[in-house]
Amino acid sequence: MATEMDATEKLIQKISKILEETKTSNATHIRKLKDLSLLLFSKKSSNQSPQNSDSFQFASAFCKSLTPLFLFQRRPASAERVVKFVSVFAASTTARDGNENEGAGVAGDGFMEDFLRFLMSASLAANKSVRFRACQIISEIILRLPDDAEVSNELWDEVIESMKLRIADKVPAIRTFAVRALSRFANDTENSDILDLFLEVLALEQNAEVRKTIVLALPPSNATSPTIIDCTLDMSESVRKAAFCVLANKFPLQSLSIKLRTVILQRGLADRSAAVAKVCLKLMRDEWLSKCCNDDPIELLKYLDVETYEVVGESVMEALLRDGLIKLHGDQSIRQYILSTFGEDGEEPENCPASIQLMEPEFALYWKTVLSFLQSSSNAKGSDAASTMGAEAAVYAAEASDNNDLLERILPATVSDYVVLVRAHIDAGPNYRFASRQLLLLGAMLDFSDSTSRKVASAFVQDLLHRPLDHEVDDEGNRVIIGDGINLGGDREWAGAVSSLAKKVHAAAGEFEKVFLAVVEELATPCRERTADFMQWMHSLAVTGLLLENAKSFYWLQGKAIEPIELLQSLLLPGAKHAHLDVQRVAIRCLGLFGLLEKKPSEELLKQLRLSFAKGPAPVSIMACKALIDLVMWHGPQEVDRVIGLDHSSKFQGDKMTIDLVDFSKADENLNVELLDLLYAGFDRNNWGDVETEENETVQAALGEGFAKILLLSENYPSIPAALHPLHLAKLIKLYFSNETKDLQRWTKHLSKAFILVMRSMWPGIYGNAGGSAVVVSNMRKRAVQASRFMLQMMQAPLYPKPTENGVEICSTQPTEIVDGSLQPSFECSDEGLGIRIAAEVASFTTKKTLAERSYVSALCRILDLLHFRVSEQGVIKLMRKVLNRVAETVSTEKDLVKELKQMAERLKSVDKQPEEELLEDQAKLIMGKLGVNINLDVDSPAAMPQTPAPPQSTRPSRTRRQARHEDSSDEEDSPTTVVQTAPRTIGSRSQRASKTAALTKMTTNVAVRIVEVDDEEGEGSEMTSEEDSDDSIHYAE
Repeated sequence: MATEMDATEKLIQKISKILEETKTSNATHIRKLKDLSLLLFSKKSSNQSPQNSDSFQFASAFCKSLTPLFLFQRRPASAERVVKFVSVFAASTTARDGNENEGAGVAGDGFMEDFLRFLMSASLAANKSVRFRACQIISEIILRLPDDAEVSNELWDEVIESMKLRIADKVPAIRTFAVRALSRFANDTENSDILDLFLEVLALEQNAEVRKTIVLALPPSNATSPTIIDCTLDMSESVRKAAFCVLANKFPLQSLSIKLRTVILQRGLADRSAAVAKVCLKLMRDEWLSKCCNDDPIELLKYLDVETYEVVGESVMEALLRDGLIKLHGDQSIRQYILSTFGEDGEEPENCPASIQLMEPEFALYWKTVLSFLQSSSNAKGSDAASTMGAEAAVYAAEASDNNDLLERILPATVSDYVVLVRAHIDAGPNYRFASRQLLLLGAMLDFSDSTSRKVASAFVQDLLHRPLDHEVDDEGNRVIIGDGINLGGDREWAGAVSSLAKKVHAAAGEFEKVFLAVVEELATPCRERTADFMQWMHSLAVTGLLLENAKSFYWLQGKAIEPIELLQSLLLPGAKHAHLDVQRVAIRCLGLFGLLEKKPSEELLKQLRLSFAKGPAPVSIMACKALIDLVMWHGPQEVDRVIGLDHSSKFQGDKMTIDLVDFSKADENLNVELLDLLYAGFDRNNWGDVETEENETVQAALGEGFAKILLLSENYPSIPAALHPLHLAKLIKLYFSNETKDLQRWTKHLSKAFILVMRSMWPGIYGNAGGSAVVVSNMRKRAVQASRFMLQMMQAPLYPKPTENGVEICSTQPTEIVDGSLQPSFECSDEGLGIRIAAEVASFTTKKTLAERSYVSALCRILDLLHFRVSEQGVIKLMRKVLNRVAETVSTEKDLVKELKQMAERLKSVDKQPEEELLEDQAKLIMGKLGVNINLDVDSPAAMPQTPAPPQSTRPSRTRRQARHEDSSDEEDSPTTVVQTAPRTIGSRSQRASKTAALTKMTTNVAVRIVEVDDEEGEGSEMTSEEDSDDSIHYAE
C-alpha cells in the first residue's frame, strides 16, 4: 500500500511539474504533450494491473495536480495556458494513430471518461470558481475533439445534461462556457432540445456576452434565421456584430428570402455603430457580391427586388460606391440605350426616331445612384478646392473635374436624347414605370441653361402634367383610377419626380408657379364650365395639389393665369362639394394645402373643411381631419377660430375645464364650437358612414395622430388650456386600449371558419367568380392575399383574460388554457384548425388545374407556412403531417411549393413528441369532425414528403388600385407556446428588461427584485471574463 501511495505521489509530482512548465509559454505545449502522453501510456505497459485501474490511477493523479487551477478566481494568462494545454491533452488521448503503444486508445478512453466525470462533479460545486473552470475545460475539450473520437453515448448524455443545468447558472461566464460546450451538439437532429433551449434562453438572457455566444452557436435553419436576424437589433454592439458574422458564414444569399435580405442590409448599413455597419458591408461585399454575384452590383440588385425595396437598393449602391467597389468602364454609359440613326452629313434624318433599348429596374436604379454619387462627389471636391489653397486645392479641383467629365460622358448627350429616352419608357407601359421614374430623377443633373434645351424640357414637363390619370374599366363598365387617386401619376414618388424635374427646368423665381398655374387654368376650364367628368376633376386637382405642395410662397401665385381667389372659388370649393367621393378627397387635400400657404386662412375654406369633417363620409372626413389638424398646428388654434368669429379673448381660457358638446346632426350649430372641441367630439362618434377607407384607416386614428402631435408640441400653443391636456391624453389612452377582448376568442373561431369562405369569394376565376383584365385580376388576387394575412394576424393576436369587477375572470364557453397570462384557445379556434381547413381545401383540387386554381392553391399554401402549431396539440400535428401528403400530391408540379411543404413537414416532425407513432383512424375522424372537414386520408401511410429542391422565385409587384389595402409587412406576434416559428420577431421586450435591470442596479445596491435567486457572489462574475472571449467565440463558431 505504501509503495502504491509513493508511486502515486511521484506521478502527481511529475504531472505537476509538466503543468507548471506549460504556464510560461504556448511554445512548450507540443513537447510537454509528448511527455504527459508517455506518463499515461507507459503506465499501462509497466503495470500489470487492469487497464481501467491504470487509467483511473493516472486520472486521479492528474485531477489532484490540476486542483489548484480550480481555485483561481481570476483569469491570468498563465492559467489560460494551462487550461488550453489540459484540453488539448484530453482531446488527444482519444485519437492515437498507428500501432505505437498498442492499447493506448483504450487507456485514453478510460482517462477521458474519468476526467470528464471529475469535471461534471466539479461543475456542481458551490464555489463559482470551481464551476467556472469545470465548464471552461469541458467546453474546450468538446470543441477540440476530432470528429472520429470514440466516446460512449451515455457519457455524452451525462455531459449534455450537466451543461444544460449550467446554462441557468447565475454567473454569466459559466453560462457562456456551458453554451459553448453545447454548441457542437446543436446541429444534431437527435438533440433538437438543445436548439429549443438556446432559442428559449436567448429571448430572456440579459448578459450581452452570453447572448453573443448563443447567436454564434445557432445552426443555419429556417427556425433559427428569424431569431438571428432579430439579434441585428440587439442593444449590444457585440451581439449585433455576431449576428451579422453568423449570417455571413452560415447563410448563403440564395437561402434567404427577398424580405430577409433587405431587412439584413437595411438594419446593418444604417446601424448606429460604425463597427457593425462595417461588418454588414463585409458580409455584402465578400459573401454576397463576390461569391454569389461575381462582383456584379446589378446581379446583387436583382436579388433585392429594387422595385419593392427601393430604399434598400439605394443604400446598397451608396455603400458600394463609398467603398470603391463599383468600377465604371469606358464603354458603360446611358447613351448605349439610345441608338440613333444618322445620315452621312451627321444630321439625324427627319421622321427617323432614335431606337431605344429599354432599361430593367436594376439598371435604372444603378445609373441613378451612380450619377447622384458622382454629382455629390464633384460638388464636395469643388467646395474643398475653393476652401483650400496651393497644391491641395489643385488636387481637389482635378478630382472634381474628373467626376464632372465622367458625369457628362454617362448622361445623354443632349436634352432631346434624354426626353426621347424617358418618353420611350413611359410609353412602354406599367412594367417600365419604375425605370421611368428613376430616369425622371436624372433630370436634376442635366444643364438647362441653353434656351433650346430648356424649351425642349419645358415641353416635356407640359406633356407630363397634361398626361391623364391611368385607369381601368371593371366588369360593370365603370372607370377605376389606378393608384392612390390623390397624387399626379397615382403615387407620391412619381409626383415628386415630376416636380423635381419641373423645378430644375423652371428654376427662375416664380417661373415654376407660372407654368403650373397655366396648366391648371387649362385643365380647370371644363370643371369651371361644369362639363368635366370625375377623372378630369381629379386630374386638375392632382396638378393643383402638386403646385400648392411645392410653391415657395403665396406671393408667387398672384398675378398668374388664374388668381388664387379664383382658384379657390372656381375649383377647390366646388370640388369639395362634388358628388364623387374621390373628387371630394382630392379637393379637401388641396384646401388644406391652400390654407397652409395663406397668411391667414380664409373663412370659406375653414367652414368647408369643418362641414366636410362633420357631414362627409369616412374617407372625406379623414382628409378634412388631417387638413384641419395641419391648419391648427401651422396657424394656431386661436387664429383658426378667430377667422370664423370665435374670439378666445372673450372668455378666460385658463378656466376651461371641459369640452363643449357637439351634435353632428346639426351642422349649422357646430360653427359656434371651437375647432379643437369639434375634433375632440369625433372620438366618440361611431357612424362615419359605410364607405370603406384605404388601409382600414379610421377617423379616430387620424384624430389620435393629430392630438398626439398637439400634445407633444403643446408649449407652442399657449392658447390651449393646460387643464384640457389630461382630457386629450386620456382619450388617446382609451383609444389605444379600446378593443375589447372578452369576445376575441369567439371572433377567432369565426375567423377560422370563415377564412376559406372569404378566400373563395374574393379570388377571381374560381367558384364562378368573375375575372377581368390582367391588371384587374392581379389587383383582386392581391386584395385577397392581404385579406387572408389580415385575418391570420387577427387570429394570432394573443388573448388575455379580462377580469370582472369582483376580480373573477370572464370564462368562455370554449375550452382554453392560460399560459404566461394569455389565453390559449382550442385547436378549432387557432392556427391548428385553420391549417387543417386550408389543407382540406387544397387537397380538394386535382393535379390538373386552371391558372386561377393554381394561383389560389399557391396562395393557400403560402398561408400554411405562416401557421404556428403548439406542442400540446399532438393529435392535430400528426393529422397535419398526414394531410400534407395529399397537399403535396395536389401541387406536385409546383416545385417551390413542394419544397416549402417539405420544410413545414420537417418542422412538424420536430415538434411531434412521438414521430414514429401512427395516428389512429378514430382520432383523425374525431378531429376532422370537430372542424367540419372531410378528407379522404389513408392514416396508415407514412408521413413523407417528395424531394424537390428548387430556389424561390421573386415576383415584381404591380401597381395597386387606390381602394386596395397595402400589404402589412409587420410580423405577427408569436404565442409563448409556439415552437414552429417562421416570421421574424422583435426583441424589444428583452432589451427593455435589460435596460431596466441596468438602471435599477445603478440606483440601488441593497434591494433588487429578481426572478431567480441571486447571491452576493454574482457581482464578481466579471472576474471570470477576459478580452480573449470575444475572439475565441468567433473562432469556435466557425
